[in-house]
Amino acid sequence: MSGADTADYIRHHCKIAGRADTLFSEDAIGLIHNASRGHPRAVNNLALHALTAAFAADHAIVDEKAARIAIAETATD
Repeated sequence: MSGADTADYIRHHCKIAGRADTLFSEDAIGLIHNASRGHPRAVNNLALHALTAAFAADHAIVDEKAARIAIAETATD
């Protein structure tokens, strides 16, 4: 997927889950896209980890920091 496709994909999944408001910052979406290379399964995994990181930090949205934590947690050597 392209960067725009990834953003639409994440927003669509949030909408299906009942969240029509902004849940992921543009910076976070960009990082997730770059790390996942646009592969849907990787986008799903990173988005879930980023949501968990944002929740653990008591943040209302997934920001760049939460996305970076997710990327670091899912990185393979």
